[in-house]
Amino acid sequence: MQIDVSKIKGVIFDYGGTLDTGGDHWSEVIWSAWQKAGVAADKAEFREVYVYAERELARTLHILPHHNFHDLLRIKMQIELQRLAEMGHFAPASVDEMAGKIADLCYASAKASVERACPVLDALSRRYPMVLVSNFYGNVETVLKDFGIDGYFKKVIESAVVGVRKPDPKIFTLGVEALGLKPEEVLVFGDSYSKDIIPAEKAGCQAIWLKGKGWTAEEDATVHPNIVKSLDEALSFIEGA
Repeated sequence: MQIDVSKIKGVIFDYGGTLDTGGDHWSEVIWSAWQKAGVAADKAEFREVYVYAERELARTLHILPHHNFHDLLRIKMQIELQRLAEMGHFAPASVDEMAGKIADLCYASAKASVERACPVLDALSRRYPMVLVSNFYGNVETVLKDFGIDGYFKKVIESAVVGVRKPDPKIFTLGVEALGLKPEEVLVFGDSYSKDIIPAEKAGCQAIWLKGKGWTAEEDATVHPNIVKSLDEALSFIEGA
């Protein structure tokens, strides 16, 4: 579905992978940090423990509402590296120190990405009301405050709070309702084709896919009429229409 800028009256942003990585799947950011930190593991081992940690975080309440993004990263890295140690591929005594080192690298990367996104958020927020819709752990508002971008959003719709997760289109419908608009009047920005773009369009919204390095080769090969490589590119398109 081609974007009709003339209809846009409000904007929904995804958070993770959109504002904090510039379109790349978070696994790629963490894998890069593992390599920089000197973790001796191959990509297959990394992906195995990455999935394990995501499932563990879904099963057990490790992340609390007061945790900022560095706290979240450190907890996640401890789970990943502890699992790697249990598999016999990492020294258990080094888990805490290495988790902190990787968390520092990932946090710095996320902060830089958010800072690059701020001029776009600023420009769009002057033109449209905005809502954030995110699959997150119950602490996304703390994360937004930590990075100084909480003031851009009229409301935050977080999966752990509302009980609906992407790719369920209902979570985008909640965002549309928070804006008080018709679905076709809302433009969604997201980094995941399966979790953002498809469900947003099913909810009746327009969507722009901020496409970076994905989780699967299939998603990397997927095409869509509204792909951008940066938020700056998307802003230029909207402002030029």
